Amino acid sequence: MMIINSAISAIMQVILFSVIPFFWWLFTARKQQSFLTWIGIKKPVIEKKGNYLVWFLLINVFLFVTNYSIIYFFVDSSLLAFKRFAGLGFSGLIPALLYAIIQTGLSEELFFRGFLLKRFAHTFGFRIGNIVQSLLFGSIHGLMLLSLSVIPFGVVVLLVMSTGLAGYLMGWIDEQKSNGSIITSWGIHSMGNLIVSFFAMFNLL
Repeated sequence: MMIINSAISAIMQVILFSVIPFFWWLFTARKQQSFLTWIGIKKPVIEKKGNYLVWFLLINVFLFVTNYSIIYFFVDSSLLAFKRFAGLGFSGLIPALLYAIIQTGLSEELFFRGFLLKRFAHTFGFRIGNIVQSLLFGSIHGLMLLSLSVIPFGVVVLLVMSTGLAGYLMGWIDEQKSNGSIITSWGIHSMGNLIVSFFAMFNLL
């Protein structure tokens, strides 16, 4: 039952996060390119693979250390989404994969790096566009934490900053190292969420 519920939640969230981008594409870019290409779901074009791999790994390590250290030391992890997998062991693996890769990884990358960043960059240029989308990315996560009303405001601000930085770095590697493909940030985002879900599965966090 948990697998079915996780699959339904993941699919519904992807649909929800895709509605605005899809209609925007339908009315503005349908004749120029397919929706998947327009949103950035395409094979990354990588000129310097060694350089790309180094950046990919560095961003993964940096984001894991910053974001999840904050969660570990300052936030009651029982309040966070991935805690649903607490103590499940390997029986929670499929739901955790659906949560990490589809529900959060894919849906958020579609909207923030695939839709918002590309639209803002088209209007304001990449540098400003990436800052704006990352601020929105961090702020929305902060608002969700504030809604819990038991997390100190200072910790929320810290998480907004770290999540915003994560959004900035993922936008940067997509546009500067992956030729606009969100596959890269999708991989980074999914990996980070999967690691903390795995920790929760075995009561390591």
